[in-house]
Amino acid sequence: MKTNLAAGAIIAAVAVSAVEFYRTGNVLESLEALVAGIVAAGIAALAFSLRGITWRGLVTGGFFVGAGVLSWTFSETKLIVWGFLAAEGIVFMVLAWPWLRDLRTLPRIGGVWLGIGYWIIGVAGALLMLKVGIAAQRVAYLGVFALAVLAVLASTRRDRDLTVGIVAAFLYAIAALTMAGSGEMFDDLHAVPSTGWGENMEHRFWGGEWLLYHPNSLGMLALVVVVRIGPSGAFSKVQRVGAVAIGAWFIYLTNSRTAFIFAAAAAVVYAVLLWWRTRRPVVDLAVERRPWLAAATPFIALLLIFAVSGGTGGFLMQERHDGGGVTSGRLDTWKQVFTDWRDGPVVEKAFGSTRDSRATVYRESSGEDVKLTTDNAAVGALRRGGVLGVAAFLVGLYLLLRHAGVWRMLREAPAVLRRREVSTPTAPAWLAILAISMLPTIMTSDWLLGGTGGTLWILLLAAEAAVLLAATAAPDDTPAEPAPSFP
Repeated sequence: MKTNLAAGAIIAAVAVSAVEFYRTGNVLESLEALVAGIVAAGIAALAFSLRGITWRGLVTGGFFVGAGVLSWTFSETKLIVWGFLAAEGIVFMVLAWPWLRDLRTLPRIGGVWLGIGYWIIGVAGALLMLKVGIAAQRVAYLGVFALAVLAVLASTRRDRDLTVGIVAAFLYAIAALTMAGSGEMFDDLHAVPSTGWGENMEHRFWGGEWLLYHPNSLGMLALVVVVRIGPSGAFSKVQRVGAVAIGAWFIYLTNSRTAFIFAAAAAVVYAVLLWWRTRRPVVDLAVERRPWLAAATPFIALLLIFAVSGGTGGFLMQERHDGGGVTSGRLDTWKQVFTDWRDGPVVEKAFGSTRDSRATVYRESSGEDVKLTTDNAAVGALRRGGVLGVAAFLVGLYLLLRHAGVWRMLREAPAVLRRREVSTPTAPAWLAILAISMLPTIMTSDWLLGGTGGTLWILLLAAEAAVLLAATAAPDDTPAEPAPSFP
């Protein structure tokens, strides 16, 4: 099996190299495509090598990252995007059986409040505004993501942990995007969507012409993989180092400031947990013979990325759109959201905007035909669910941090500093790292909210489900069926 896969990877790398030579007639470009093809094969090999992959986790992660990729690749072909979402709903309906068993568990999960709470509120708002068509579309979205939650709970009862399969699906998606963009990975300019969304972003890696994903989404997707694999003692040193290398490379390729900030926050939390383990137990944190070197490695990688990306002026403080400022127009979008909320009817103040099904934002400076996302999870909760949406967002955030063990760590910090004995945590270290490091990204990304871009959301949801169901399971509980894994 491994020999066949290696042979297939080599053939694929040679094939993309040959295609690039045919397209450009340039030997150097062909060699660059060959290297990129080998990188893509290595990423796929890492995914395949992970222990603990379950097919349910792989399918769950695949549908979410697949929906995100297709929504960028075929943004003007709604039939493909909606068809994929329909298939997603059908598969989740099958995986969620029996459908009513876990309904009582839903309010206890932070991801439910973050992922489907605002859809429920949005449906109610549309009905109160007598916008039946928009309400029907939101019911469809709500149905898909509610079924996703129930499918995660039902699958977790069988497999105990879906998160490895989910990040494996993310790795396969990264590998596919790398293979698609192999001909231009090392070029200064890259393929971007033809719809205008990639304007002034040709220097950032999106994938290839036939498979595209927004650079911020791609960079953060790679970082999610790093956080799940890098700190965990369940994986080998080679797998952990490989994951970190992939994350660093894609921060550089995508030139994503949000991913950089996310990685910096994760590096800080990881260093704290390495120190924390010297005084109290930490679940699933890999033992390092040189903890100081392990803690320093992410910071060294980030300093290198910062330097080669142009430093403060050429990277972190860069204005990427004319007149958009450092926030790339986000500040103007947020101002528009608050203006619309202030000027809107009482129903929309309480239940969110009902302008369209996804409550997108329209700015005069961008044109009436451009639908903008909020690029801020908190502002997005206000736009999609009004005051009630913000309340649901805060409840979800509290529950998520609680299940990740963050509140417990804060309460026990004084005892740890005094070297007093404290209780053993129940959440794994990687979940605490992910939950804390995603907090800064709330300011510049919607990915904490459930939707076609909810890759972070679905991983956190699966992790919460594993923690909650493990806590309520009887000591002698065993999975209903063996949890398959790939060698």
